[in-house]
Amino acid sequence: MRIKRTTPRRGTARLSRTVAVATGLVATAALAIPAASAMPSTSADQARTYSGSDLTAAGDAVLRADVAGTAWSIDPKTDRVLVTADSTVSRAEIAELKQAAGDKAGALRIERTPGKLQRYISGGDATYASSWRCSLGFNVRSGSTYYFLTAGHCTDGAGTWWANSAKTTVLGSTHGSSFPTNDYGIVRYTNDSITKSGTVGSQDITRAADPTVGQNVTRRGSTTGTHSGRVTGLNATVNYGGGDVVYGMIKTTVCAEPGDSGGPLYAGSTALGLTSGGSGNCSSGGTTYFQPVTEALRAYNVSVY
Repeated sequence: MRIKRTTPRRGTARLSRTVAVATGLVATAALAIPAASAMPSTSADQARTYSGSDLTAAGDAVLRADVAGTAWSIDPKTDRVLVTADSTVSRAEIAELKQAAGDKAGALRIERTPGKLQRYISGGDATYASSWRCSLGFNVRSGSTYYFLTAGHCTDGAGTWWANSAKTTVLGSTHGSSFPTNDYGIVRYTNDSITKSGTVGSQDITRAADPTVGQNVTRRGSTTGTHSGRVTGLNATVNYGGGDVVYGMIKTTVCAEPGDSGGPLYAGSTALGLTSGGSGNCSSGGTTYFQPVTEALRAYNVSVY
């Protein structure tokens, strides 16, 4: 699967990447290596112990190699940097990652995932910008002023937001946007007639928190509806290509597709994240990454309700 995002970007170059994001959540090529199969390592690599600074250095080397379609984070269970590579990453590029890591190459554990890693565009309801669709994340407020959170790659280059594809019902306008590095944005409501529910579907959201590895979670989006899975990693770095690298992401087994970008990740009444991107689809499954919502709440000084 190719790591991808779900919304378009402004400008010709950005728009082309956005369209790829919006349409690329489907697998683009079959893999010779099964999904999530790890590349073999030598017994010496398996036996070697790496310090925290070694693992950080190895992760920094992966970043410098700048191979699109990769995501990575430190796996505390194995004390290795787990690198996930989608179907567009060649064997030569895998070799580049290892070469960049130098004498710490053994600290990298490479696994393949089917499809293309990309951004996903579309509480989960559809929202429309001028040229793309995303999903509303969480309604939030600061005093008596109401906003909604979504993905930063959705708000990047967007002005007005509408509730319908015909663009006859205005929701509001982009108030803030952070992408890349982060992937969150905020839209201020300007339509007083819109009901601004503090729910995701029928689930009331009353608080926000950071997730834990192994936690069961649910995602809602305007393309695929509601799907569940579990958290498999924290503080992941994702390279969508074209200089679009995001940090501190939540890695999950929840599926998603284009148009789901910006949608909410939650556990019961607790808000956890905003859909950024991933690989795969909701027919065959996949890996999806989320922007922690707590960071966005702090950045804009707003709260769920």
